[in-house]
Amino acid sequence: MIAILATVVAALAAALHVLIFVMESIGWSKPRVWRRFGVRDQATADATRPMAYNQGFYNLFLAIGTVVGLVLWWTMDAATTVAGFTLVVFALASMLAAALVLVTSGARYLRPALIQGTLPAIGLVLTIISGVTAGAPAPTP
Repeated sequence: MIAILATVVAALAAALHVLIFVMESIGWSKPRVWRRFGVRDQATADATRPMAYNQGFYNLFLAIGTVVGLVLWWTMDAATTVAGFTLVVFALASMLAAALVLVTSGARYLRPALIQGTLPAIGLVLTIISGVTAGAPAPTP
C-alpha cells in the first residue's frame, strides 16, 4: 500500500516538473508565465529566456528519470526493480535538493521552493519507507 502511495506522489512530482518545463522552456515569452516566476518586464524575460529554457530541461529530465524509475520499479524483476527504486530515489532527491537550493537564493523564493519540493519530499519519504518495510526495494501491490 505504501508503495502505491509513493508511486502516485512520485508521479505527481514528475507531472509538476513537466509543467515547470513547459512554462520555462516553451511558454517563457508569455507575460502570464514569466510574471509567475517574478520577472517584472518583457525585456528581462527576453534576457533570461536562455537560462529559463535550459532550466526547464533540467526539470524535464528529472521528471523523465522519475517516470522511468517507476516503470522499472514495478517490473517485478529483481535487478530491474532495484535499479528502478534507486532511480526514483535519486530523481526525487534531486528535485528536493533543487528546491532547497532555490531557498538559498532568498526568502522570496520560499513559496516556489515549497511548490517545487513538497511532492518530491513526500514521495521520497514514502518510497524509502516502502523499501524499508518491504525488506527490499520491491513494491508490494
